[in-house]
Amino acid sequence: MCPHQPPCPPAESHDHAAAHTVVSHPEQGWSLLCNGAILFEDLGELLPDGQVVSPRRPAEERVPVAA
Repeated sequence: MCPHQPPCPPAESHDHAAAHTVVSHPEQGWSLLCNGAILFEDLGELLPDGQVVSPRRPAEERVPVAA
C-alpha cells in the first residue's frame, strides 16, 4: 500500500511514472517508484509484473528520418 496522500498511481495505470521515487541510484541509471515500477535513465521502465516498457527518448534527441 502506498503511504502517500493522495496515493501514487498504481503500476498498471497509464500515469504510473508519476509515483514518488523511493530509491534512486543515478550512478547506476535507475530509480524505484512507490508503486514498484523501475525507471531507467534512458526512460525505459520495468513494471512489477515483469512487463517491459521500451525507452521513450525526448523529441529533441530523435534522429531525423529522410523521406
